[in-house]
Amino acid sequence: MTTRYTVGIDLGTSNTVVAFAAAGEDRIQVLEIEQLVGRGELASRALLPSVRYHPAAGELDPATLRLAASLAGLDAADKAPVMGAAVVGQYARELGAQVPGRAVASAKSWLSHAGVDRSAAILPWGAAEDVPKVSPVVASASYLAHVRAAWRRRHPEAPLEDQDIVLTVPASFDEGARALTLEAARLAGLPRLRLLEEPQAAFHDWLFRHREQLATELAQSRLLLVCDVGGGTTDLTLIQVEPAADGVSPPRLTRIGVGDHLMLGGDNMDLALAHLVEKRLLASGERLSAAQLSQLVQRCRAAKEQLLAADAPEQVKVTLLGAGSRLIGAARSTELGRDEALSLVVDGFLPLVAADEAPRRRRAAIVEFGLPYPADPAISRHLAAFLQRHAKVARAALGLPAEADGDGDAGASASTRADTTATDRTAPSHAIPDTLLLNGGVFRADAISARLEDLLAHWRGAAPRVLHNDAPDLAV
Repeated sequence: MTTRYTVGIDLGTSNTVVAFAAAGEDRIQVLEIEQLVGRGELASRALLPSVRYHPAAGELDPATLRLAASLAGLDAADKAPVMGAAVVGQYARELGAQVPGRAVASAKSWLSHAGVDRSAAILPWGAAEDVPKVSPVVASASYLAHVRAAWRRRHPEAPLEDQDIVLTVPASFDEGARALTLEAARLAGLPRLRLLEEPQAAFHDWLFRHREQLATELAQSRLLLVCDVGGGTTDLTLIQVEPAADGVSPPRLTRIGVGDHLMLGGDNMDLALAHLVEKRLLASGERLSAAQLSQLVQRCRAAKEQLLAADAPEQVKVTLLGAGSRLIGAARSTELGRDEALSLVVDGFLPLVAADEAPRRRRAAIVEFGLPYPADPAISRHLAAFLQRHAKVARAALGLPAEADGDGDAGASASTRADTTATDRTAPSHAIPDTLLLNGGVFRADAISARLEDLLAHWRGAAPRVLHNDAPDLAV
């Protein structure tokens, strides 16, 4: 069958998004994905939360379960056997925030966790023995199966598996994680597709939208940093920009640096807020179970999105429900303020540090929900280390003299001058990108994007040029 559409799928840690264009056309559309948004309530949304919920026997009425099965394509002749009795999408996220231990989230992060058997049924992590479990591969496959079924309802004449499909992955995904992603697609009935790294996809989106004025738009750019902070990972990429000799033709673009796999993103911010709230809800020395903490993280994610919005309230209430027959009576609540959320998220994850500062190390990595998060949550320091590692090629791209390379033992240099202020330690000779493209859902919060811009300006001594991204959560 002749390919009729080119389809891009962002199988995200927090949300899954699908965009498509008809063959020979320039108009790109976002697929509205039909999903359950409440008990028996359907709606089509651009974002499909990458969450599946495993209900207890009798918890959901038969009509809702039938709807969930239908949305997953289980009523079709070519059904993908990866769903089981599960709800996927917005309603799954809401149920997971209400009932601890039954929601599968962050499956994408698990795909990159080589320390576990990623094909084993281990999710929801820390759930009770009577809760059905699936592997990270099957969880990922279930989101893709849901997408495939949603596409079929919109385009019955053009099955998704027959289209030209591109599936995005973090640039830092190793070969094992990429192979497991392809296996998830195969389980979902999508055996033929191509993988594209997410920072490249974000930049391709910007290039496409500015294709008529590329020479002008990038005339003053020599080194572009693509910073893609999603729900579970931070991806860093450096792209050299070489203007055409005639000043009119599109510039030459060359990727010259890719960051290491960094399991750090919006999920970590939600977790930090959850730990803050946990201390307020519990007596000294008490800790929530893994299932309860998972529920609280979901609640804090919703609170974060409200508190970091442009029209944010002064504070929001965060409630942790009980379990079983004590669901209501055991509920506990506290208030989370806008200023403390800003301080914890912005100052905690994007502090204004020196350009030669290295990530702080601890004896053991932080493990939450079984995932090995970085010991230092400051994206700023990981970014500084990334730029230090690529200082030589960055200097060449910027046209700076090689002999001024500050790519020596930056960590030792910083430690021997620990009593010096960050401003004093910032050297103008550092090879800092002159252009910035931000991508990922966390950058919907103006405070977070502004802080990263300020950080580069702090290091450069001048503000970087920021390439406008209309939809940082949809561009990939």
